[in-house]
Amino acid sequence: MSDLAGYRPARRRLLVIVGPTAVGKTALSLRLAARHNGVIISADSRQIYRGMDIGTAKPTPAELRLAPHELIDIVDPDESFGLAQFQELAMEAIAETHRRGMLPILVGGTGQYVRAVVEGWGIPRVPPQWDVREALAQEAERDGVEALHRRLAEVDPEAAARIDARNVRRVIRALEVFLITGTPISELQRKTPPPFDILQIGLRRDRETLYARIDARIEAMLAAGLLEEVRALRAAGYADDLPSMSGLGYRQFLAHLDGEETLRDAVDRVKKDTRRFVRQQSNWFREDDPRIEWFDAEDWDAIATRVVDWLRKTSEVSKTSEV
Repeated sequence: MSDLAGYRPARRRLLVIVGPTAVGKTALSLRLAARHNGVIISADSRQIYRGMDIGTAKPTPAELRLAPHELIDIVDPDESFGLAQFQELAMEAIAETHRRGMLPILVGGTGQYVRAVVEGWGIPRVPPQWDVREALAQEAERDGVEALHRRLAEVDPEAAARIDARNVRRVIRALEVFLITGTPISELQRKTPPPFDILQIGLRRDRETLYARIDARIEAMLAAGLLEEVRALRAAGYADDLPSMSGLGYRQFLAHLDGEETLRDAVDRVKKDTRRFVRQQSNWFREDDPRIEWFDAEDWDAIATRVVDWLRKTSEVSKTSEV
């Protein structure tokens, strides 16, 4: 139980826990949720998929019983799911958590997901228009990418200034959004920070320890039946080229099932690719980011003290509401 009984929130709050894969975010979030009446909102782009449990390091049934969880198991592996959908569902989950008088705890290692919420990204709700894209691609091939980029500059100079003309995919997307909505993508993408008091906790471990934890996690996944999970997904008809099947542990084991490499080679490649992914995550969660307060993942006392201090400072004694 939280030791903040008798206090009520002065502002709506959001606790965020970030850090690389296998650093210990799940364990910390469960402890904090238990102590402060929290709801854990997953910001993991793989845990959204039903039937993909082992390879995504989804919380176990026992862990799920320890605290309410949101945004886990919400779509099938062959359903499309984008950043805009995540942002919308996450904000709904946060609002519902506030209505219940509980503390929302956003937890995950998918940098885009976290940033979209805490920074209030504007995300154009424009699904792919394949005929428009094809026409623009043909225009780029016929007239050149510079000509297409100049066309973008005419309708959205702000977007054109930040998009390299050589990045044809982004130029086409920006033009596509304008042609469909009549509004420049730069305007739709403006950030509107949410009205929350946000504390972002970053977890870190030294590289050697983190890599050892990654290796141990992957070996545990193998022992828990990851290969059988991948085989079952394929047997259920989920195609190898689905975005969901490209995740760590899935694409490597699919290659093994196709006879392209031994099981041990597949496992070693998952470990190597996961380490590379961790290095990519550091681009989203930088230790020089002043918005994130970094702690050693084992320093529970320091983290717990910081969270309590933050909750006290963003609360006021309930009796003031009675004056």
